[in-house]
Formats: sequence, C-alpha cells, structure tokens
Amino acid sequence: MELNERKLKILKAIVKDYIETAEAVGSRTISKKHDLGVSAATIRNEMADLEELGYLIQPHTSAGRVPSEKGYKLYVDSLMSQSELSDEEKILIESCINKNVNDIRDLIHETSKLLSEITNYTTVAVTKNLVNQSVIKHIQLVSMSDNNILLIVVTDKGDIKNVNLATNTHLDQSKLNIISDNLTRKLSGKSIVDLDEKLIAFIKYEISEHAVLIDELIDALNFDTNDDTSISLSGATNIFNYPEFNDVLKAKSFLHMLEHKEMISSMAKSKGIQKDNVNIIIGSDNDFELAQDCSIVTATYNISRDLVGRISFIGPTRMDYAKIYTIVNYMSLIFNKK
Repeated sequence: MELNERKLKILKAIVKDYIETAEAVGSRTISKKHDLGVSAATIRNEMADLEELGYLIQPHTSAGRVPSEKGYKLYVDSLMSQSELSDEEKILIESCINKNVNDIRDLIHETSKLLSEITNYTTVAVTKNLVNQSVIKHIQLVSMSDNNILLIVVTDKGDIKNVNLATNTHLDQSKLNIISDNLTRKLSGKSIVDLDEKLIAFIKYEISEHAVLIDELIDALNFDTNDDTSISLSGATNIFNYPEFNDVLKAKSFLHMLEHKEMISSMAKSKGIQKDNVNIIIGSDNDFELAQDCSIVTATYNISRDLVGRISFIGPTRMDYAKIYTIVNYMSLIFNKK
C-alpha cells in the first residue's frame, strides 16, 4: 500500500488536530477544517489505510483516530514545519537571553525556566562548570614511568587538571620540560575557545611526533563529570494539565521519574530524530521505563566546538513538537548573535 501525498496530508492534519484538542479526529472534522479537495468518505478510506499501515490508532469503535508513535515519528521527521511565535514570546525569550548573556549557566537555566512557562511542559536544564571559560596559565608534563606521562594544566582561576597519558616511546624529563615550556609559551593566556583549528595544527606541527599531547590537552580542559554538572528542573507539575495524565498512577510514575534528574539528563542523550541541534525521542524510544508515555525534545547549545548546555522538554507524546522546535531555533538565533 502506497503512502501517497494525500495520505501524508491527512496524517499531518490529524496529528496537528490531536495535538491541539487531545480528542480523536474523525473524517468529517478533517473535511471541514482542512481544504484537501476530497470528500469525507474519501478521507475516511485513507484514514483506514493509514491505520492499517500503523500510523493511526482507533481508540474506540466508531470513534475517530489518533496518531500512533509511528505516526508521530513520520510527522516529526518529514511533515513538521516551524510554527509562529507571538511577538510577546519573542520579547520574553530575547529579554531573558540579554539579561543572562554574560553567564552561560544562568542563561541556560533561566531560559529553561521561562520556556517551561511558555510551553507548559516540564524542562530540564544541564550545564557544565566549564574550565574552558578559564584561561590557561601553565602546562607541565611529568615523566611517571617509561610509558606514562602526567599532564598538568593550571588555569588563571587556580583550577588544576591532571591527566595520565600512555605513550609509545619513552620521553625523559628534560625533553618533557622543553615541550612543556613550548606549550606554555603558545597557550598561556588562552582559553579553549581560543584554540582554533589553525593554532592547533601549528602547535602540532611544531612538536611533530608528540602532537597527540595537544588532543589530550584539549580533552583535559573539557571537564565532563557529575561534579562539574548542574541540573535544574522547571514545571514539574505541568504534566497534570494534560488529560493523558489524569490517571493517578501515570501521574505518580511521571513525578517519580522527575526525581532522577541525572537519569533524565542521560536519557536525553539517547539517539532520536535529529533536526539541526534538536534531538527528539518519542514514546517507547525512551530507555527509561517510566518515560514510555512521554517524549523528550532536547536542544544543545555550544560555544565554538564545546557543548555548554542542554535544555530538554518533557511532555506527553502528544506534545507540540513544531512549537518547541520553533522556540529552540529562535533561541539559537538570538544566542548566536551575542
């Protein structure tokens, strides 16, 4: 059975209507609200085909249809287009970014809180306490054994990062001191965002066979441990505004899930539908059992090549994906102008 253009238009109309109303959508409704140029009977036949293909579900006999997970995935992947933000929403987002632009952590967390209020979904913000916002002060390589070197990076804020490096060849301490002095001269006073590709390539050329040390140095400056991660949650009770969670057990399961913010942060990294800097995980694609009735939409924000934060939206599978996608893209647009 072919998934032709008419079926796709009908599926898109059903998804949009169901997101808006939370009520099963019938052929007569589609015929009245959407100018598809075909009769209600033809739409009804196409809906039956879409159900057979697995894109729609009929909850009750003689009732309309609702999208299945498969239907949502096709909509998000191929049919969804950006929606429109109101002038008020644009002003609120831009004002929040401008107010917090000098502190990346505050920007991500405060904007996440605002977006929870605008969308009426739960949001989780994750940021790192970035050493790369500090400036390199000194680099020292210390010989620990024949095939092991300790890399020490000291920043202007007094942060110290130690990394053990395995080497294929033995380097005595005098040689390591020369390399250390060379790296310190070239990198002192710079943060990781200053290490563009040309500078990295030049330094690698100068220390030739020891170029792997530069890669290790960059990794050392990118702290990514739980101790260096800040997680905040906003709008925990917003889920009660959705009829899907009127069921007490479902609501309790959702709130129990929110107690595991680190788990949500980890789950948001799972592979979903990728659109630009947005990752969309729908329903049962979630690894966490308590999130099977939810979708998670995560936007990532970077400075240079380094991840500085993520904002995740959590809601029912009937969430307004187009609205969220538009909001996070608008936020990226404003953020990248700063």
